Amino acid sequence: MARPVLVWFRRDQRLADHPALAAAAASGRPVIPVYIHEDEGQDGAAARWWCHHSLTALAEQLAARGAPLVVRRGQAARALAALAVETGAEALHLNRSAQPWLAEQDAAVAALLRSQGVAVHSYPAATLFEPEALRTRSGTGFKVFSAFWKACRQLPEPPPPAPAPRRLAGWSRALASEPITALGLLPSGVDWTGGLGATWTPGEAGGAQRLAAFLSGGALEGYAGQRDRPDREGTSRLSPHLAFGEIGPRTLWHAVRLHGGDRPGVERFLTELGWREFCHVQLHHNPDLAERPLRPAFEKFPWRDDAAGFRAWCRGRTGYPLVDAGMRQLWHTGWMHNRVRMVAASFLVKHLLCPWQRGERWFHDTLVDADAANNAANWQWVAGCGADAAPFFRIFNPVAQGQRFDPDGDYVRVHVPELAGLPALWIHRPWLAPASVLAGAGVRLGAVYPLPVVDHAMARARALAAFRALPRGHAGDLPEAAIDDA
Repeated sequence: MARPVLVWFRRDQRLADHPALAAAAASGRPVIPVYIHEDEGQDGAAARWWCHHSLTALAEQLAARGAPLVVRRGQAARALAALAVETGAEALHLNRSAQPWLAEQDAAVAALLRSQGVAVHSYPAATLFEPEALRTRSGTGFKVFSAFWKACRQLPEPPPPAPAPRRLAGWSRALASEPITALGLLPSGVDWTGGLGATWTPGEAGGAQRLAAFLSGGALEGYAGQRDRPDREGTSRLSPHLAFGEIGPRTLWHAVRLHGGDRPGVERFLTELGWREFCHVQLHHNPDLAERPLRPAFEKFPWRDDAAGFRAWCRGRTGYPLVDAGMRQLWHTGWMHNRVRMVAASFLVKHLLCPWQRGERWFHDTLVDADAANNAANWQWVAGCGADAAPFFRIFNPVAQGQRFDPDGDYVRVHVPELAGLPALWIHRPWLAPASVLAGAGVRLGAVYPLPVVDHAMARARALAAFRALPRGHAGDLPEAAIDDA
């Protein structure tokens, strides 16, 4: 009997555009797909829910093609080495990750298996371009996105994705495998995932359906102008499928290019893929991106310990309707519109002066698209301490942002239903509405809906004062008339 090859699945839970699987299938050897569950709690609760359903879908796809997924628990290197001995595997194929701790894990796996005489082959698949290929002329990582994206566009285009194999030569012997239900990925006790299940279809097929809807429904054509409108279906909502590797970035790149040609939304969408690359390269060069600011001066920023404010923010009870709508959408669906993410994150770090790391951890636990690179880099961007960051003195006005991007209040009405009866004139600032308007809408401030937890003008002044307290060279960037982003 021919010796088999192992294919190690991680955050690449797909069959198409999967170089490791394609290489294993092309080897002519029996293929053993394997997933190793390490009980380290790296994923948040929402992502664990997604992972359960994504793995279930992957296992069904692989079984249908003749190569059942083997699920094992334990430390990856030891579990893979044991499986290699058990099956007499000739080689291990895996896709590389841009996450530095996974690169360390890959090195440990490769060293152990090669010591056993097992060949190890790794392939790029997580990003459009290899992070090490993207450095400045001085050899450092890029700090400015525009320069980074220009360098990306000067590289050859990403290779086209390979289709999923129609059939796999599976291993003829039965192998012990943990049931996915035994991994403990679903919540125990009270099941809070109803909103997630009603909103999403995890798995490669679900990602393909999302992509098809995005391309055929007109959203791509209007993407540049509509992507900031949370009251409209102007985005792809592909982020969780990307986060779990159910669809690869190269698949998106070529699908959008092929479908859109030179239509207005195409370049804007590709630029957003570029921002994802930028985040992954930041994490590649800064493994502690989720903990330490890229700008050292922010190590001494005078953050506040506002437990009540943080709790109100988490629960969507800040008294600012756009912020609250976003936080409730997040809790119910595991996702939040990107424009509202920026406003909600800015509110936490600039209105409440809560450390950005607390917000990063909350999003990590509640987002189905929680991605180590995107989450940390974007929180640093909002806080003003990251690469190409929005300056700290850019303080999003949640009322003005609501009036601009949710002008009729439709987004707020969906996620903050107690305000649904308010006219658009007052829905983003209910505390200023006449008593008769509030009564007519059934809104009792302080009871049905909270009063603002902080006054915007006071919070803005406090944030600017905190920024001025930073060491010279950062506070010196503060203009006389600081930006209050409308």
